[in-house]
Amino acid sequence: MSRTEWSPGTVPYGADQTVYLVVDRFGSGSVYRETEIERTDLEAVIHDFLTGQFNDPVRVVAFNTLEHWANDVSRDVAQVIEDRCDIAGEPVPEHVRDFVESNVPAARQLALRRA
Repeated sequence: MSRTEWSPGTVPYGADQTVYLVVDRFGSGSVYRETEIERTDLEAVIHDFLTGQFNDPVRVVAFNTLEHWANDVSRDVAQVIEDRCDIAGEPVPEHVRDFVESNVPAARQLALRRA
């Protein structure tokens, strides 16, 4: 007899952790990318973006099982990627450019200090 409402009985790393999963698009559809449980933190996900570990990333979803919430954090992740590239003085890598451009507002205004 199958149970359609089954869910795992354990929470990764401990009781209160935010987990980040990437929705990646392939020719046959979109999937949550499989990853090691130790690599679901924000820094690991950003590293994987910058090193080209995804095919065509379209969304990042964060969730916390203890606090019972889930959010689309794609814009936040894209902004961090763009900020890190700006700080390094490098363009956003081509393999992640579509994700960043579709999630960060096109017209960013920088505050200029008057002399």
